[in-house]
Amino acid sequence: MASARTNRRRALALTAGFSAAALALAGCSAGGEDDGETGGTLTIGTTEQITALDPAGSYDNGSFAVMNQVYPFLMNTQYGSPDVEPDIAESAEFTSDNEYTVTLKEGLTFANGNELTSSDVKFTFDRQVAIADPNGPSSLLYNLDSVEAPDDTTVVFTLKSPNDQIFPLILSSPVGPIVDEEVFAADALTSDDDIVAGEPFAGQYTITSYDFNNLVAYQANPDYDGLLGAAKTDTVNVKYYTDASNLKLDVQEGNIDVAHRTLSATDIEDLRGNDNVKVVDGPGGEIRYLVFNFNTMPFGATTAEADPAKALAVRQAVADLIDRDAISEDVYKGTFTPLYSYVADGLTGANEALKGLYGDGAGSPDPDKAAERLEAAGVETPVAIGIQYVAERYGPSSSDEYAIIKENLESSGLFTVDLQSTEWVQYNEDRVADLYPAYQLGWFPDYSDADNYLSPFFLTENFLANHYENAEVNDLILEQSTTADPDARAALIGEIQDKVAADLSTIPYMQGAQIAVVGSDVSGAEDTLDASFKFRYAALSKG
Repeated sequence: MASARTNRRRALALTAGFSAAALALAGCSAGGEDDGETGGTLTIGTTEQITALDPAGSYDNGSFAVMNQVYPFLMNTQYGSPDVEPDIAESAEFTSDNEYTVTLKEGLTFANGNELTSSDVKFTFDRQVAIADPNGPSSLLYNLDSVEAPDDTTVVFTLKSPNDQIFPLILSSPVGPIVDEEVFAADALTSDDDIVAGEPFAGQYTITSYDFNNLVAYQANPDYDGLLGAAKTDTVNVKYYTDASNLKLDVQEGNIDVAHRTLSATDIEDLRGNDNVKVVDGPGGEIRYLVFNFNTMPFGATTAEADPAKALAVRQAVADLIDRDAISEDVYKGTFTPLYSYVADGLTGANEALKGLYGDGAGSPDPDKAAERLEAAGVETPVAIGIQYVAERYGPSSSDEYAIIKENLESSGLFTVDLQSTEWVQYNEDRVADLYPAYQLGWFPDYSDADNYLSPFFLTENFLANHYENAEVNDLILEQSTTADPDARAALIGEIQDKVAADLSTIPYMQGAQIAVVGSDVSGAEDTLDASFKFRYAALSKG
């Protein structure tokens, strides 16, 4: 059910506020410039599944991959850059400590012909907060107090805490796609079919055909008026695979032009020696981690033997036993490397808090330490624990990855592991319904900043919904996001990691690079495999 359009033409009410301008961002002159002719057709293959096209109902890389092509953003990142700039906005800046004001470009429209004005922007963020879907990204709006649209091109975001260093980045994240209030419901999720039929698209592409997790067809949008310019390829078809070996076969045989997420490490290694394709590497930011549900894990809060101290000992013992080097070398052939921090290595503030606390203190497992922890807490062994993973989501190597983790835990004699796999759509529902005591997730960052590895996971109301709460951690996360001094902020980020490493809400253990395999006649993958972590089809061309 589509909402009625609210008052679109309001009198100008915003007077010029004083210019704090801590993050004044002028519109980029390159926006909308066409530096090449649009034409041709590309076929892209992926195993990444779509959850939903509604930005309020999904928070995963497969869904966001679609959103990046078809929805407009207030802020975005130019190819090759991690830094946000205005996209469909003319300008964006702090007009007071607590107010971030965005001015839209004039004459914006959706593909269905509807005007795109500040009313749509207000509607977009109001519905994210109102719906607060457990599988959606609304937790990113933790600092948003209200949104006002005083005229058709002006949007004023009032923030709870002043000087928010993260908010401009959040506007480019999965919570930021701007939606058409004539197509989307205000207080409920809108179905994929209704979205496709309503054509509420104003990004570089529109969707012309949609077969859920089978095939999506895109057409370049001639009316896109944003930072990234015109698409280099007119028509893009994205084919969804359930078997990565078929994805590999099709790209090496030339049946598809691009394979992006997710091939096995063995397949990538093999394709590097194939003259018919190019393997393109981009900067790393993806992490893999194990999540504990604080209610349903062994000795969790809702179990018959609830005991916080014993539950912590179980989490610590698991952390003592995971062999990161074995997973990196035996499963991923070095395409993923061991990770001992909560923030991806290379980002400001990242430390290795987990390395010194667990295992032998140097990065290797230590079964004796694990046994001592459990004994000291009075935990009888072996501990039975259920662990869930999802092979179709994170690639065929996930089965081998979790076979090693199961073997790590069971060979110690301290655990018996019930290891199960579930298809992604069901998995995403079950994990927030407290059905999994421990489970696999991967994280592909929304923006290139340490905050994105902290606030979505460890704020009191976080997207994991795993019942982890630490008021001190919560306050520190809010503090770092409004700390302008770089050194002071980096120190806070380190302190947060130390505290969550002691609590072990999650155990991060692997960090991987971005990889795409393209035909020898395909160009542009190098441009879009960048530190923004957004794979934009519009950068790709063929021939």
